[in-house]
Formats: sequence, structure tokens, C-alpha cells
Amino acid sequence: MPDAIIAMLGWVGAVALGGLLAAVLMKGRVQWGWLIAALLLMAAYDAVLTRGYGHLPLSFGSSNWNWEGKAMAVLLSLAVASLPMIGWRRAGLTLKQDRRGLTGALILSGLLVALFLGLALYFPGQGFDLDSLAFQLTMPGLDEELFYRGVLLLMLNEAFGRPVRILGAWMGWGAVLSSLAFGLTHALGYADGAFTFEPLLMATTGVSALLLVWLREKTGSILLPILLHNYGNAIFMLL
Repeated sequence: MPDAIIAMLGWVGAVALGGLLAAVLMKGRVQWGWLIAALLLMAAYDAVLTRGYGHLPLSFGSSNWNWEGKAMAVLLSLAVASLPMIGWRRAGLTLKQDRRGLTGALILSGLLVALFLGLALYFPGQGFDLDSLAFQLTMPGLDEELFYRGVLLLMLNEAFGRPVRILGAWMGWGAVLSSLAFGLTHALGYADGAFTFEPLLMATTGVSALLLVWLREKTGSILLPILLHNYGNAIFMLL
């Protein structure tokens, strides 16, 4: 079995275990169909992102970046968001911002912009080329926010609800599990017959994901998460 498939089974399996733990803590008050659908969607997302684990001969030209997989993943998320039981607006695919939460969201966004700028100044990059800059300014945020803070978060929210209000944003196990998934896809790997795990990468991506979930829930849109995500990726190249 290819290492990439085993890695996928690892992170999806970990999220499934987290979902079972959440179900126990909620005494079984879970919409199981939504949880199973979310787990299956994670597996499908991984497959398209990797171009069928390298078996799909799709190429947009010479590049060191996965434009093809990201584009296919965006199309998958858009297709899922178009389903009647999901809906673009409910998944946060809207430019309209909830004005009641916009002030707090803009304050957090400003703090994150300053934080990323400070980190980029402290840890200067190694330069960039136009292909790399174009990729970081577009695809990571479009793909990952559409998926993790868009359709996946909605499905997990449907499974577990959003019973906790945190600084004006309703959140629940969906926020935790979607952030766990996001962190694990960055920190968990499989090679040479063994799993690898980077705790620091898990912590930074997981916490960042929770903050982006808060922004999405506060504003009702993934617009700010997309902009911040791409800014955070690109600023380290520019400075």
C-alpha cells in the first residue's frame, strides 16, 4: 500500500477516534450520518489533492507546486457545497459578512497580520520565484479554507452541533475536529514503514486552524480566513 494512503488512513483514523470520543462525551447525541459523511469526504479530499496518489496524469505545466491537486480539491469542495443539504452560504462561501461579529473579527485579523509580519521579519525567507509567490498568494487559502473551514466544518457542526459560545462565536466539536484534521495533515506522515509526527507543526497549525474557525463562525464567511491564510504563507517569502 502506498505510503500516502497509509498516511491518509492515519489522520482520518485519528479524527474518527476524536469523533468517537466526542460522541461518548455527548452521550451519543450525535448525527452519525453527518460524521460518517465527513470522514468519507476527508478521504476523498486526500485522494483528489494527491491526484489519485499520483495515478491521474494531470499537468498544468512545469512547476514545483501542486497546482493540479489544489485545483481539483477546490472543485471537490465547490461541488459538495453545491449540494442542497449543504449550500454555499451555510458553508461560508459568501462575501457577505455578519456585521455583528465583524469588529471582533477585524481586531483578531489585525493581530494575526502583525504576528505573521513579526515572525517573517524574525525568520527571513530564502527568496522566491513568481511561480512560488503566485501559488502561495492563491491556492493554499482557497483550497484549505473552502475545505476545512467550509464544507468539512459545516458537516461536523451538523454532526455535533455548536453548543459553546466563545467571544461571540458559536463553536463545538466541529471546530476541534476540523482543526485536528488540518493539523494532522501537516504534521503526520508515513515513510519507511513508520509514522512520523512533528509536535511543533501540529501545535502551530492546529491553533491557527482554531483561530480561523473562530473568524469563520464570527463572520459567517470564509473570506477573512482565505485572505489571512494566503497572506501568512506569502509574507514569509516576501521578507
